[in-house]
Amino acid sequence: MAGHSKFKNIMYRKGAQDAKRSRLFSKLAREITTAAKTGNSDPAFNPRLRAVIATAKANSMPKENIERALKKAEGADSETYEEIRYEGFGPGGVAIIVEALTDNRNRTATDVRTAFAKNGGNVGSSGSVAHGFERLGLISYPAHAGSAERLFEAALEAGAEDVESGEDGHSVWTAPEALHDVAKALEAVLGEAEGAKLAWRPRDRVEVSAADAQQLIKMIDALEDLDDVQSVWGNHALSDEVMAAL
Repeated sequence: MAGHSKFKNIMYRKGAQDAKRSRLFSKLAREITTAAKTGNSDPAFNPRLRAVIATAKANSMPKENIERALKKAEGADSETYEEIRYEGFGPGGVAIIVEALTDNRNRTATDVRTAFAKNGGNVGSSGSVAHGFERLGLISYPAHAGSAERLFEAALEAGAEDVESGEDGHSVWTAPEALHDVAKALEAVLGEAEGAKLAWRPRDRVEVSAADAQQLIKMIDALEDLDDVQSVWGNHALSDEVMAAL
């Protein structure tokens, strides 16, 4: 859950780290190949490709994996992935957006619906929750990149729209079309970001009880474990009391 580091930290403490890293690299490779195929294969002329490569590097994806994914896009026989967005509701009425890249729409739809249904959620129709989110660029920096004041000043100078800072890191929000320019300007001041991507930011958040939070985490884990799912976004809010109870 990019932009919500406490939730992300809970996820990463669960399960085998190597397996999660392998899945992450596979998802990033698929995104790199798709971005290269649907745009220019040269990152200098393809903002989406530049962003995903930056995210791959920030997650320590080996250079040879990135190059392999780029070469795969040039092959005539390489898979063609379809971008699909699913919308639905999780425990506690939390609105959920799931982004997927798939070569089999029916398989992905079945897997996503099953993950929702088995964990107290349900898939809605297209547009059922997206109106409650903003489509923005998201640039992530670790906490040691600087103080909240330094990040705010650098982001303001770079043309960002907003900054959220916490003990686990900083989230810089931009207009979608400004993502690359802001990321480039910040890199000159703060160094390379942990990630840069298009994201869904909730307009309002839903407070979740401890019981619902446990079920919600299970549901999001199940969704993120699916090979075809690239990212999961929600409008949940977890209080310190709920976090302590997990």
